[in-house]
Amino acid sequence: MADRHPLFKPLVFVGGIVFGFGLGFSHMARPEVVLNFLTFEDFGLLFVMFGAAIVSGIAFAVMPRIRDTAPLSGNRYERRLKSFDRNVLVGGAIFGVGWGLSGICPGAAYASLGTGNVTILWALAGMFVGAYAQGYVRSRASAGVTAASAD
Repeated sequence: MADRHPLFKPLVFVGGIVFGFGLGFSHMARPEVVLNFLTFEDFGLLFVMFGAAIVSGIAFAVMPRIRDTAPLSGNRYERRLKSFDRNVLVGGAIFGVGWGLSGICPGAAYASLGTGNVTILWALAGMFVGAYAQGYVRSRASAGVTAASAD
């Protein structure tokens, strides 16, 4: 991997500010808005997601034609495809259940803190515990596979 540009971290921070401001401005950092979307009562979130997908899609289509490498990280533009397997299906289902129960996705949860929603800390704590538990289980499973293959 190439050395990162000195402005990499500050620009990622600025990107986070823009992302958080956009979520707050569009009211998508409010769990009740997300829950209304999930219960088919308000489709505003759909328009926000489509807007983001259009901007991202254009950037991902145009940038590799202009440059060989990403300007800040120096990484080559290439597709990284994740195969559709059992882990993707089960992980997506678990993520969806967590999203529905908490009413907020991870990015919006952080932005929700900025709007004064401190009770979202429970959902964030749950995300960290869940991510840690998944990492622990996966590391134990891979240690078991490594030990079995060494025998």
